[in-house]
Amino acid sequence: MKGTLGLTGLTMNAMALIAPGAFLWLTFAQQCQYGAPMAGSDIWFGILAALALCFATAISYAELSKLFPGAGSSYFFAEQAFLAKTHAFKFARVAKFIIGWSSHLYYWVYPGVMVGVTAILVGYLAGQFFPITFSSAIGSPPLMIGFCVLFAFGVAYIAYRGITTSTTVNIAVNIIQISALLIFSVIAIGYRVGHGEGTRGWTLDPDSTPINVVLAQDKDGKPFKDAEGNWVVEKDEKGEPKPLLLEGYDKPITDEKDPNNADATLPTRQLFANAADVVKPHGFSYIFIQAGIAILILVGFESVTAMGEEAKNARRDVPRAVLLSLFIQGVVCYGIEYFAAGYFLNPGYPMTTAKGSSAPVGDMAVIAGTALFNGNVTAGWWFMIVLAVTVFLALVGTTLASINTGARVTYAMGRDDEVPSHFGLLHGKNLTPHRAIWTLAAVSAVIGIFAVLFYLCGPAASEANDTALSDAQAGSFWYSFGVFKYSTAKDIPQSLLVVALASNFGTFLLYMLTNLIAIVAFVEHRTFNTFKHVVIPVFGLLANLVCMLFYLIGPIPGVVTGMSWKESYLALGIAVVWGIYGAWYFYSSSKSKGRTTLVGLKPEAALTGAPTP
Repeated sequence: MKGTLGLTGLTMNAMALIAPGAFLWLTFAQQCQYGAPMAGSDIWFGILAALALCFATAISYAELSKLFPGAGSSYFFAEQAFLAKTHAFKFARVAKFIIGWSSHLYYWVYPGVMVGVTAILVGYLAGQFFPITFSSAIGSPPLMIGFCVLFAFGVAYIAYRGITTSTTVNIAVNIIQISALLIFSVIAIGYRVGHGEGTRGWTLDPDSTPINVVLAQDKDGKPFKDAEGNWVVEKDEKGEPKPLLLEGYDKPITDEKDPNNADATLPTRQLFANAADVVKPHGFSYIFIQAGIAILILVGFESVTAMGEEAKNARRDVPRAVLLSLFIQGVVCYGIEYFAAGYFLNPGYPMTTAKGSSAPVGDMAVIAGTALFNGNVTAGWWFMIVLAVTVFLALVGTTLASINTGARVTYAMGRDDEVPSHFGLLHGKNLTPHRAIWTLAAVSAVIGIFAVLFYLCGPAASEANDTALSDAQAGSFWYSFGVFKYSTAKDIPQSLLVVALASNFGTFLLYMLTNLIAIVAFVEHRTFNTFKHVVIPVFGLLANLVCMLFYLIGPIPGVVTGMSWKESYLALGIAVVWGIYGAWYFYSSSKSKGRTTLVGLKPEAALTGAPTP
C-alpha cells in the first residue's frame, strides 16, 4: 500500500461513510416506525445523545491512532496495546482476534445494509419513472434483487481499482450530497414558516400527487375515484373545491386507535408545535430508541484508522480526520437536516403519514418543491428526483467507503494468518486487498437481497399497501413474488431492520472493545491522562453497552410501547452465532496450524505491526 492520502483525503473517505445526504432519506421512516407511536418525538435529541457516545469513542480511536499508526484499525490497536504491556502481552493474540472477529459483524454486514437500502431507493425511483410498470409504494422484488448484485460488484470494482480512485469519487460525492441537503433543509424550513395555522397547504393524494384540496370520502372513510379514474374532491357550500387548510399545529399529539386493541387509543406524535419542540427531549426511553438507530447513521468516523498505511502522515492526520469527519457530518449536517425534516411535519403531512411512506423525505421534497414553484407539480417532482439522485450518489460513496474499510480489516487479519491467508494478499498492480474486496462484494449482495425481501413487513407493514398495486402490476413478473398482504406482513420480522440491528450490535461490540483497548494502551504509557484515557473511554464503553442492552430490554412487554422484539432478538441471534463460530474457528485454526493461544515470549517487534506467533 502507498502513502498517498493527506488530511483532506482521509477526512473525505470517513465523511463518505457517514453520508448524511443518504441517511435522512433512508432512515427517517424507520425512525418514525420503531417505537411508534411516540418514540419519533426524540429523533433529533436521540441523534444528539448518539453523538455524545460516538465522540467518546472517536477520541479513543484518535488517541490510539496517534500511538499506533498502521493498517487494521482496532484489530491492530489491540495487538500493539497488549504487546506493549509488561505482563499482559501474552494476551495480545487473543485480544486482537476477538476485536477483529467482532468488527466483522459490523464491517461485513454494514455494506450489505447499504446495498439493500440503495435497492429500495431504486425500487422507489422505478415507480416514479415507470408508474405503469412499477409502484413507488412497493418496490419490485425481482428488480431490487438484481440491482443488489450489480450494485455490490460495481462498487467493489471501484474499491478494487485503488484508494486514489475511491478518494476522488468520495470527494465529489461529499460536495454534491452536502450541497443538496442544505438546499432541501432551507426549502423545508421555508415551507413550514410560510404555512402556519389556518393557511392553505399541500398534501399528497393516494397516488402521491401533490394536492391542495380536500378529497371526498366514502362510507368507510376512504377517498375514492369517479368513473373517469380521478380522485373525487370535496366541495364547499359554493360548490367549489374545498381548500386544504392546515389546522392542528396546537395538537402535535393526538389519540389514535391502538392497532392491538380496537377498544383503546394511544397518544400519537403527529408533528412538532414549534422549532423548540423539535430539539427538546420528550422521554428517556424515546431517546434511547432513537440513539440506537442513530448509531447506524453515525458510524464510519473510525474507518480512516484502517487506512494508516495509505496516509502520508498517519500519526498526525488520521486522528484529526476521525474527529473532523464526525463533527462535520454528525454535528453540522445531521443537526441541520433532521431539524428541517422534523420541523416540516405539519397537518398536511404528519409523522403518521411519514411512518407509512417508502420515502418520506421524497414526499417532503415533492410537497415543498411544489409550493416553492407556485403549485407547479412537475417542478416539485423534478426537485424530488434531483434530490433522490444525490442520495443515490451518496450511497455509492458510503458503500464504497464501507467496503474499503471492511476489506482492509480482513486484509490485516489475513496478513497475520488469523483468517485464511489469501485475504492478506494485495493485487500486484492496484495494491488493493482484492480477494477481501470481491468476497465482501458477494457477502454484501446476499445481505442486501435479504434486506429487501421483507422490508415492508413488521413495523413497516401498512394496510395501504394492500391496494398500492394496480391489477396489471400485481399480475406482472415484477411482482410475481415477495409481496405480502398486511395480515401476513405485520407478523413477519422486517428484514432491513434485522440486518441493520445486527450491524449495530457489531458496532456496539467493536466500540466497547476499542474503548477498553484505549485504557489498556495508555495505562503504562508516559502520556497517560486520566480524563482522556480513563474517564472518556469508560463513558464510551458504558454508553455503548447501555444502548445495546436497551434494544434487548425495551421490547419486553410493558417496558416501551411500540418496540418489536422479533427484529432485536433475531439480530442478537446472528451476533451470538457469529461469536460461537468465531470461537470454534480460532480454536480449530490454531490447533491445525500449531499456534499457541497465548504469546509465550514478548516479541521485540512490538509496536511495529509484526504478527504475533
